[in-house]
Amino acid sequence: MDCVEKRNLIDGYLDGELDLVKSIEMEAHLKECRACAQMVENHRALREALVSGSVAFRAPAGLERRIRASLPREPRAAPASSLLSWRWLSLAACATAVVLLTWNLAPRLARTSAQERLTQEVVSSHVRSLMASHLADVVSTDQHTVKPWFDGKLDFAPPVNDLAAEGFPLAGGRLDYLNDRPVAALVYQRRKHFINLFIWPASEGGESGERTATRQGYNVLHWRKGGMNFWAVSDVSAADLEQFARLARR
Repeated sequence: MDCVEKRNLIDGYLDGELDLVKSIEMEAHLKECRACAQMVENHRALREALVSGSVAFRAPAGLERRIRASLPREPRAAPASSLLSWRWLSLAACATAVVLLTWNLAPRLARTSAQERLTQEVVSSHVRSLMASHLADVVSTDQHTVKPWFDGKLDFAPPVNDLAAEGFPLAGGRLDYLNDRPVAALVYQRRKHFINLFIWPASEGGESGERTATRQGYNVLHWRKGGMNFWAVSDVSAADLEQFARLARR
């Protein structure tokens, strides 16, 4: 897929409207082409900003009063010099507004863009595991077999829970790579569906509530607990995935 074709598909890619093959081709292209990846990032940041309404800017208190105070008080038309001063004042006020808007908006867009990239990366890893028939490096329903398998392969010990009694039997585990580091991927089942639970150490302490998303028809849940990041992704219903997350958080 060349850059011209890719750029024509950006909107469909961001809206999750591409089929699976096109989406995978797009992701492979974005990993190789920095220019196209930057264009997608810019589109995504702009969309998020417009949806959130964060581009709205309210003038600082007292700005109108200061501007009115600077205007000539004569009822007659102001001289050219006063009009020129007013124009410069207007330009200065606009420039100040732009600087304040950029200062407030840039960090928010950066955080949103990073979160969106990671969400898409998680979904892509889930899809690849299904397509390549490589769901597990260690196939076992026994948590005491799966958990020790990660010893020496990661710089952390992922928690492994047996949820078979609640309808989510463990199927195995594997190594994966997300967020620029090796991670643990635990595989659970819900009837004929698979759930990938990705785990790696969190850069922030404390806990966070569940954050939900839907990408390309897959439901995604993210939370933080015990110094670990947890990302669950599957094509099971949102209710089933939320139930799984509640059980995994125990």
